[in-house]
Amino acid sequence: MQVKTFDNTTELDTFAAQLFAEKLKDKPNATLGLATGSTPVGIYGKIIEMYKNGSISFKDATTFNLDEYVGLAPEHEQSYAHFMKEQLFNHIDLPLQNAHLPKGIGADLKSECTSYDQMLAEQPIDIQLLGLGLNGHIGFNEPDQELQGGTHVVELEESTREANARFFDKLEEVPTQAITMGVGSILKADSILLVVKGADKAGIVKQALQGPITTEVPASLLQTHKNVIVLVDREAGRLL
Repeated sequence: MQVKTFDNTTELDTFAAQLFAEKLKDKPNATLGLATGSTPVGIYGKIIEMYKNGSISFKDATTFNLDEYVGLAPEHEQSYAHFMKEQLFNHIDLPLQNAHLPKGIGADLKSECTSYDQMLAEQPIDIQLLGLGLNGHIGFNEPDQELQGGTHVVELEESTREANARFFDKLEEVPTQAITMGVGSILKADSILLVVKGADKAGIVKQALQGPITTEVPASLLQTHKNVIVLVDREAGRLL
Protein backbone atom coordinates (compact mmCIF):
# COMPACT_ATOMS: atom_id res chain seq x y z
CA MET A 1 0.00 0.00 0.00
CA GLN A 2 1.37 3.38 -1.05
CA VAL A 3 0.27 6.49 0.84
CA LYS A 4 0.86 9.93 -0.67
CA THR A 5 0.10 13.16 1.18
CA PHE A 6 -0.62 16.44 -0.59
CA ASP A 7 -0.48 20.02 0.63
CA ASN A 8 -3.66 20.98 -1.22
CA THR A 9 -6.57 19.37 -3.01
CA THR A 10 -5.59 20.75 -6.41
CA GLU A 11 -2.33 18.79 -6.34
CA LEU A 12 -4.15 15.70 -5.09
CA ASP A 13 -6.86 15.91 -7.76
CA THR A 14 -4.27 16.42 -10.50
CA PHE A 15 -2.24 13.40 -9.37
CA ALA A 16 -5.34 11.19 -9.23
CA ALA A 17 -6.48 12.31 -12.69
CA GLN A 18 -3.03 11.57 -14.07
CA LEU A 19 -3.26 7.99 -12.79
CA PHE A 20 -6.44 7.50 -14.81
CA ALA A 21 -4.83 9.18 -17.83
CA GLU A 22 -1.82 6.88 -17.62
CA LYS A 23 -4.09 3.86 -17.47
CA LEU A 24 -6.00 4.99 -20.57
CA LYS A 25 -2.81 5.71 -22.49
CA ASP A 26 -1.44 2.29 -21.59
CA LYS A 27 -4.77 0.55 -22.22
CA PRO A 28 -7.30 2.61 -24.26
CA ASN A 29 -10.04 0.03 -23.65
CA ALA A 30 -9.53 0.03 -19.88
CA THR A 31 -12.37 -0.65 -17.47
CA LEU A 32 -12.58 2.14 -14.90
CA GLY A 33 -14.32 1.91 -11.54
CA LEU A 34 -15.84 5.26 -10.57
CA ALA A 35 -17.21 6.85 -7.41
CA THR A 36 -19.58 9.66 -6.48
CA GLY A 37 -19.92 12.19 -3.68
CA SER A 38 -17.87 15.33 -3.09
CA THR A 39 -14.46 13.59 -3.02
CA PRO A 40 -14.07 12.84 -6.75
CA VAL A 41 -15.56 16.09 -8.13
CA GLY A 42 -12.19 17.82 -8.41
CA ILE A 43 -10.64 14.70 -9.93
CA TYR A 44 -13.32 14.56 -12.60
CA GLY A 45 -12.73 18.23 -13.31
CA LYS A 46 -9.04 17.54 -13.99
CA ILE A 47 -9.93 14.53 -16.15
CA ILE A 48 -12.25 16.72 -18.23
CA GLU A 49 -9.44 19.24 -18.69
CA MET A 50 -7.15 16.48 -19.95
CA TYR A 51 -9.81 15.27 -22.37
CA LYS A 52 -10.47 18.77 -23.70
CA ASN A 53 -6.78 19.41 -24.36
CA GLY A 54 -6.53 16.14 -26.25
CA SER A 55 -4.44 14.25 -23.72
CA ILE A 56 -6.86 11.36 -23.26
CA SER A 57 -9.88 9.72 -24.84
CA PHE A 58 -12.60 7.50 -23.41
CA LYS A 59 -14.05 6.30 -26.72
CA ASP A 60 -12.91 2.70 -26.12
CA ALA A 61 -13.22 2.68 -22.32
CA THR A 62 -15.86 1.15 -20.07
CA THR A 63 -16.91 2.41 -16.65
CA PHE A 64 -18.64 0.84 -13.66
CA ASN A 65 -19.90 2.90 -10.74
CA LEU A 66 -19.85 1.65 -7.18
CA ASP A 67 -23.41 2.34 -6.15
CA GLU A 68 -26.79 4.02 -6.51
CA TYR A 69 -29.61 5.01 -4.18
CA VAL A 70 -32.59 2.68 -4.07
CA GLY A 71 -35.77 4.42 -5.14
CA LEU A 72 -34.25 7.23 -7.21
CA ALA A 73 -34.77 7.16 -10.96
CA PRO A 74 -31.72 7.95 -13.12
CA GLU A 75 -33.28 11.31 -13.98
CA HIS A 76 -33.59 12.35 -10.33
CA GLU A 77 -31.27 15.26 -9.55
CA GLN A 78 -29.77 13.43 -6.56
CA SER A 79 -29.31 10.07 -8.26
CA TYR A 80 -25.76 9.01 -8.90
CA ALA A 81 -26.62 8.43 -12.56
CA HIS A 82 -27.46 12.15 -12.82
CA PHE A 83 -24.35 13.08 -10.84
CA MET A 84 -22.07 11.17 -13.19
CA LYS A 85 -23.57 12.79 -16.27
CA GLU A 86 -23.25 16.26 -14.80
CA GLN A 87 -19.76 15.81 -13.35
CA LEU A 88 -18.12 13.68 -16.05
CA PHE A 89 -20.01 11.80 -18.75
CA ASN A 90 -21.53 14.84 -20.48
CA HIS A 91 -18.07 16.33 -20.92
CA ILE A 92 -16.04 13.44 -22.38
CA ASP A 93 -16.28 11.04 -25.33
CA LEU A 94 -17.27 7.95 -23.34
CA PRO A 95 -20.05 6.10 -25.20
CA LEU A 96 -23.04 6.16 -22.87
CA GLN A 97 -23.69 2.46 -23.51
CA ASN A 98 -20.28 1.81 -21.92
CA ALA A 99 -21.17 3.64 -18.70
CA HIS A 100 -22.67 1.29 -16.13
CA LEU A 101 -24.33 2.02 -12.80
CA PRO A 102 -26.45 -0.34 -10.71
CA LYS A 103 -30.14 0.48 -11.10
CA GLY A 104 -31.89 1.44 -7.87
CA ILE A 105 -35.41 1.15 -9.18
CA GLY A 106 -37.44 -1.83 -10.35
CA ALA A 107 -39.36 -4.73 -8.88
CA ASP A 108 -36.44 -7.16 -8.81
CA LEU A 109 -33.35 -5.57 -7.32
CA LYS A 110 -31.88 -8.99 -6.57
CA SER A 111 -31.84 -9.72 -10.29
CA GLU A 112 -30.20 -6.33 -10.89
CA CYS A 113 -27.45 -7.27 -8.42
CA THR A 114 -26.85 -10.58 -10.19
CA SER A 115 -26.75 -8.86 -13.57
CA TYR A 116 -24.26 -6.25 -12.36
CA ASP A 117 -21.97 -8.91 -10.93
CA GLN A 118 -22.09 -10.78 -14.23
CA MET A 119 -20.98 -7.68 -16.12
CA LEU A 120 -18.16 -7.12 -13.64
CA ALA A 121 -17.02 -10.72 -14.11
CA GLU A 122 -16.91 -10.23 -17.88
CA GLN A 123 -15.03 -6.91 -17.69
CA PRO A 124 -12.74 -6.82 -14.63
CA ILE A 125 -11.93 -3.34 -13.35
CA ASP A 126 -8.43 -2.07 -14.08
CA ILE A 127 -8.46 0.83 -11.62
CA GLN A 128 -11.12 1.49 -8.97
CA LEU A 129 -11.63 4.93 -7.44
CA LEU A 130 -12.86 4.98 -3.84
CA GLY A 131 -13.79 7.57 -1.27
CA LEU A 132 -14.02 6.83 2.45
CA GLY A 133 -17.06 7.27 4.67
CA LEU A 134 -16.77 8.63 8.19
CA ASN A 135 -17.74 5.20 9.49
CA GLY A 136 -15.23 3.43 7.25
CA HIS A 137 -17.59 2.43 4.46
CA ILE A 138 -16.36 2.01 0.89
CA GLY A 139 -19.03 2.12 -1.77
CA PHE A 140 -22.08 1.81 0.44
CA ASN A 141 -20.70 -1.20 2.31
CA GLU A 142 -21.57 -0.22 5.85
CA PRO A 143 -19.85 -1.58 8.99
CA ASP A 144 -21.29 -4.94 10.02
CA GLN A 145 -20.36 -8.26 11.59
CA GLU A 146 -20.05 -9.67 8.10
CA LEU A 147 -19.96 -8.15 4.62
CA GLN A 148 -21.30 -9.34 1.28
CA GLY A 149 -18.86 -9.92 -1.52
CA GLY A 150 -21.12 -9.17 -4.48
CA THR A 151 -23.51 -6.41 -5.43
CA HIS A 152 -26.35 -6.13 -2.93
CA VAL A 153 -28.96 -3.87 -1.37
CA VAL A 154 -27.89 -2.32 1.92
CA GLU A 155 -29.65 -0.40 4.68
CA LEU A 156 -27.87 2.91 5.08
CA GLU A 157 -26.72 3.85 8.55
CA GLU A 158 -28.20 7.02 9.98
CA SER A 159 -24.75 8.61 10.09
CA THR A 160 -24.37 7.98 6.35
CA ARG A 161 -27.77 9.49 5.60
CA GLU A 162 -26.92 12.50 7.75
CA ALA A 163 -23.60 12.96 5.95
CA ASN A 164 -25.37 12.88 2.59
CA ALA A 165 -28.27 15.10 3.67
CA ARG A 166 -26.35 18.18 2.50
CA PHE A 167 -27.17 17.14 -1.07
CA PHE A 168 -30.92 17.03 -0.35
CA ASP A 169 -33.38 19.64 0.92
CA LYS A 170 -33.89 17.71 4.14
CA LEU A 171 -32.80 14.48 5.83
CA GLU A 172 -36.17 12.83 5.24
CA GLU A 173 -35.53 12.93 1.49
CA VAL A 174 -32.31 10.88 1.75
CA PRO A 175 -33.05 7.27 0.71
CA THR A 176 -32.76 4.63 3.42
CA GLN A 177 -31.28 2.00 1.08
CA ALA A 178 -28.69 1.78 -1.64
CA ILE A 179 -27.52 -0.83 -4.11
CA THR A 180 -23.76 -1.22 -3.96
CA MET A 181 -20.88 -3.17 -5.40
CA GLY A 182 -19.68 -5.55 -2.68
CA VAL A 183 -16.30 -5.47 -1.00
CA GLY A 184 -15.36 -8.69 -2.77
CA SER A 185 -15.98 -7.07 -6.14
CA ILE A 186 -14.00 -3.99 -5.15
CA LEU A 187 -11.03 -6.11 -4.10
CA LYS A 188 -11.00 -7.84 -7.51
CA ALA A 189 -9.92 -4.61 -9.19
CA ASP A 190 -6.37 -4.75 -10.52
CA SER A 191 -5.53 -1.51 -8.71
CA ILE A 192 -7.41 0.64 -6.19
CA LEU A 193 -7.15 4.37 -5.65
CA LEU A 194 -8.45 5.51 -2.25
CA VAL A 195 -8.87 9.30 -1.98
CA VAL A 196 -9.59 11.02 1.34
CA LYS A 197 -9.87 14.72 2.10
CA GLY A 198 -10.56 16.75 5.24
CA ALA A 199 -9.73 16.83 8.94
CA ASP A 200 -12.94 15.02 9.88
CA LYS A 201 -11.64 11.89 8.12
CA ALA A 202 -8.27 11.72 9.94
CA GLY A 203 -9.43 9.23 12.58
CA ILE A 204 -11.07 6.80 10.18
CA VAL A 205 -8.09 7.04 7.81
CA LYS A 206 -5.82 5.82 10.61
CA GLN A 207 -8.23 3.00 11.50
CA ALA A 208 -8.59 1.92 7.88
CA LEU A 209 -4.90 1.95 7.02
CA GLN A 210 -3.21 1.04 10.31
CA GLY A 211 -5.89 -0.56 12.47
CA PRO A 212 -6.95 -4.19 12.60
CA ILE A 213 -8.61 -5.68 9.54
CA THR A 214 -12.28 -5.93 10.45
CA THR A 215 -15.67 -5.81 8.77
CA GLU A 216 -16.57 -3.17 11.36
CA VAL A 217 -14.27 -0.88 9.34
CA PRO A 218 -14.90 -2.05 5.77
CA ALA A 219 -12.06 0.05 4.32
CA SER A 220 -9.57 -1.85 6.49
CA LEU A 221 -10.04 -4.79 4.12
CA LEU A 222 -8.10 -2.78 1.55
CA GLN A 223 -5.00 -3.74 3.55
CA THR A 224 -5.33 -7.20 1.98
CA HIS A 225 -5.06 -5.90 -1.59
CA LYS A 226 -1.76 -6.06 -3.47
CA ASN A 227 -2.03 -2.71 -5.27
CA VAL A 228 -3.62 0.14 -3.33
CA ILE A 229 -2.64 3.79 -3.68
CA VAL A 230 -3.95 6.13 -0.99
CA LEU A 231 -4.08 9.88 -1.63
CA VAL A 232 -4.77 12.13 1.34
CA ASP A 233 -4.52 15.83 2.01
CA ARG A 234 -2.56 17.04 5.04
CA GLU A 235 -5.63 17.19 7.26
CA ALA A 236 -6.93 13.73 6.43
CA GLY A 237 -3.49 12.20 6.86
CA ARG A 238 -2.43 14.06 10.01
CA LEU A 239 -2.66 11.00 12.31
CA LEU A 240 -0.64 8.64 10.11
